[in-house]
Amino acid sequence: MARDDLRATFFAECEDLLDQLSEGTQALEAGTAEDETVHAIFRAVHSIKGAAGAFGLNNLVTFAHSFETVLDRLRSGALVLDTDAMHTILRSGDMLADLVELAQAESDEVPDAMPGILERLGDLSGVSEPEPALQGGSADGEEELFGFAPLALAPIDLDEAGPAEPEGYRIRFATVPALFRHGHDPVLLFSHLAALGDLETHCDVSGLPEAGAFDPDRCYLAWTLLLRGDASEAAIRDVLIFLDDFCEIEPLSDQNDLGETADFDVMGTSVRPFADASEARAAPAPEAIAPSQPPAGAVTALPQTEPAAPVEKATVEKQKGPAKPAAAMSQTTLRVDPERVDRLINTVGELIINQAVIAQKLIESGFASNSDIMGDLDDYQYLARELQEGVMAIRAQPVKPLFQRMQRIVREAGEMLGKDVVLVSEGEATEIDKTLVERLAEPLTHMIRNAVDHGIETPDKRVAAGKPAQGTIRLSAAHYSGDVLIEIADDGAGLNRERILETAVRKGLVASDAKLTDPEIDNLLFMAGFSTAEKVTNLSGRGVGMDVVKTAITSLGGRVSISSRPGQGTRFSIALPLTLAVMDGMVIRAAGETLVAPLSSVVETIRPKPEDLMPYGRDGHLLSIRGTYVPIVNLANLLGFTADYDVTPNNILILIRSEHSGLVALAVDDISDQRQVVIKSLEGNYGTIEGISAATILGDGRVALIIDTDAILSLAGNLGRDRAAIEETGHAQAAAMG
Repeated sequence: MARDDLRATFFAECEDLLDQLSEGTQALEAGTAEDETVHAIFRAVHSIKGAAGAFGLNNLVTFAHSFETVLDRLRSGALVLDTDAMHTILRSGDMLADLVELAQAESDEVPDAMPGILERLGDLSGVSEPEPALQGGSADGEEELFGFAPLALAPIDLDEAGPAEPEGYRIRFATVPALFRHGHDPVLLFSHLAALGDLETHCDVSGLPEAGAFDPDRCYLAWTLLLRGDASEAAIRDVLIFLDDFCEIEPLSDQNDLGETADFDVMGTSVRPFADASEARAAPAPEAIAPSQPPAGAVTALPQTEPAAPVEKATVEKQKGPAKPAAAMSQTTLRVDPERVDRLINTVGELIINQAVIAQKLIESGFASNSDIMGDLDDYQYLARELQEGVMAIRAQPVKPLFQRMQRIVREAGEMLGKDVVLVSEGEATEIDKTLVERLAEPLTHMIRNAVDHGIETPDKRVAAGKPAQGTIRLSAAHYSGDVLIEIADDGAGLNRERILETAVRKGLVASDAKLTDPEIDNLLFMAGFSTAEKVTNLSGRGVGMDVVKTAITSLGGRVSISSRPGQGTRFSIALPLTLAVMDGMVIRAAGETLVAPLSSVVETIRPKPEDLMPYGRDGHLLSIRGTYVPIVNLANLLGFTADYDVTPNNILILIRSEHSGLVALAVDDISDQRQVVIKSLEGNYGTIEGISAATILGDGRVALIIDTDAILSLAGNLGRDRAAIEETGHAQAAAMG
């Protein structure tokens, strides 16, 4: 495998390891962590450090080494997890993620916060002087931070990191009852250790039961091993990686001292490495050790009837009873090139178009709807939809990794601004298209930072307002009416609408005599160049912000809205399509043109009676429906198909709900079908069309434009501003008519 491929694999696995790290640290913070959680966090950091050393990623190795030292003290019980230690561990996880991103970008930059976090880690590790592995220097005598020059680190040999290696190590194995059940053979393990040096084994048989109580599938033995030579502790742990939690490794202080093993009833043996795998298979073993095939690595493969999993996890489950991780271990993942999935999605899209073409030709040929071939076509349509949903599920992934990344953003922003903020996430299991997850990261990051910077008050102001000193930001995701609804809500001061309007007038974004409603003032935040920040900081003040957020979300086919209550907080709502490739649509006609309306936006369809239509204003109309009045938008005139197309009872009205305008009726000529349509982008092939989000190909080969309902209503003006006037006019005309 080429080095570039290995690097790509390393960073892909780093992403998974960082997710495990984030999940574990959140459990620690919430107080729901078990012993295995700390071990999992340690293994994640250790794995990242080990692989990073192979690629010479010195900053990453240096930081991971210090972080790992603290985690090792935590899992051994030498470190008490108080508030300060928890904060340091959380920030260290954030810094590790930042360093991975910098390494992936092939940058040697050292983040500004790294030296300070390293100092805190040094305090927690109890090391007053920097370890040799972390030391370095600059040839020109420049100032060094904490014993090393971050930008001039020498390559680190992981096997030689830390103090000089001792002459040997003592390895103590605790009794692991499920050792044999999971296919581990001590003889093979000891053989691999013997390859590292001179190995002496001492077996503790004091745990053996009476003959009548003996279980051949259970391990009753414990061992103490003395390994002499120049092997490093890292090399030993690599051999024992799946038994790391059940053994202790310590340097030999006296080559002839067995320490605690002096009290054991021991059987001394010496072990030499096997010449090859066949010799290992032929080697005699105690009856309690189940026969197993030797692996290429340090441990044997599990029986085929059980999922492959680290032995330490399985053993904990055996001792504590069935637990949730047991189900998770049986799950396997398969890494697939995203381009292959994209090609498959495009092929499925063409299949759906092909199904529509066949259906259209059969209808034109006069086949009855209850004929056999039309029944077969229905089966074809059903299978095509099942295939499409299955393919989309491949691209779907939970928003949990994205939400975990936002935890890091909140901590960084809160620390920078001196604010005590906590992020509460809900609906992390909600699945959306992977493309959406990737493209949502930047706008979501900006909105979260804005919530910390502009929304949450400082602790003293919150206390003065009768609020808890700690601010809360809630980040939630849920499926709603065919969309994914993501909300960012804070319990801060809310929007200062007077200041927003004043700023917009000063910047010339609105007229000084403009009379705007609260929703209109709120939406000024999305105007280009708008900012209420008094000075430029790392978080705000440059006037490039919420307009970019809205543009990014709109480009995904989504929409964003704001609601705010002074003194109580602000809520941003983002609605996104579940997928970017296929959607359910309603095929409509307006002034002879065929269009598609997203079905998720449609509330109902109405064929009005003459008495249901009322004039409004100079050339507008209202629809009277169930005691209320709804403005009507003439779709043909609005899109420029005609100039004098009037709304009549012959029109069909499609009732849609807008984020800002409430219920609005679109006037069209006809509704011809309801079907799945394949979305084809216009931006790459033609350009941006106001009011149109994309296009599709119909069964007869024609291209139909897909309307953007929110953009359509924006073109028609904010119909919600005069809602009270609409109701008043409607009731007055109704009274006049009868």
